Amino acid sequence: MIGALSAAIAVGLGAFGAHGLRGVLTPEMLAVFETGVRYQMYHALALVALGLAGSVRLGRLAQVAGGLFVAGSVCFSGSLYLLTLAGTKGIGLVTPLGGVMLIAGWLVLAGAALKAGRTNA
Repeated sequence: MIGALSAAIAVGLGAFGAHGLRGVLTPEMLAVFETGVRYQMYHALALVALGLAGSVRLGRLAQVAGGLFVAGSVCFSGSLYLLTLAGTKGIGLVTPLGGVMLIAGWLVLAGAALKAGRTNA
């Protein structure tokens, strides 16, 4: 559910950026905003896949990966949205933290898949 909602928000924000922010933001800031939307969508789709993979029994590690995707998306994409829309400069320090959480989520998910593969073998 969270993945699907996040994907819907990403589509809405993408449309808002394409139609409402052109001419309002500099091309550089619009590119930053679009990066936030793109990463939000990637991880929304990952959350949807994790939800659908529940029957595979990836276990607790998959839940941890999902939590890292949610937190990382909020920090990474959210900070880029605040930077571009509100001009909040200090929030930029949160962006790398969000990126680290996203990377950690993917690594934890890889570990969950490896563990599930060993269990099913």
